Amino acid sequence: MKNTLFEKAQAALKNCYVKYSNFKVGAALKLKDGTILTGVNIENASYGLSNCAERTALFRAYAQGYTKDDIEAVLVTTEQPYFVSPCGACRQVMNELVNPDVPVIMTDKDGNEKTVLNHELLPLGFSGDDL
Repeated sequence: MKNTLFEKAQAALKNCYVKYSNFKVGAALKLKDGTILTGVNIENASYGLSNCAERTALFRAYAQGYTKDDIEAVLVTTEQPYFVSPCGACRQVMNELVNPDVPVIMTDKDGNEKTVLNHELLPLGFSGDDL
């Protein structure tokens, strides 16, 4: 599973729009029906309007009718020789849109990996239960 997700996320890097940072990030979601959806980071001159790869992939999944119960794994990759974890905004979105026990796989450019469970990324995360 990880190899396929890694290959899809790495292939998606060519679609990044990173005119300002030149820091490409690709994400791939493995869904329980076998579907793999990818996302890339899309920047904007107004940085706050940029969107990360993880959120792009998740929003794409939800837009197609998938829910958190359909997500089996999340993989995040870059062209860097080190692991990059989801940013705070992505962790917050993942806290709500991905089940807590879903593995989040972070890879470097060579496919080396570090895996954590989604709930480990944002301890004491804010949720709808807090409203």
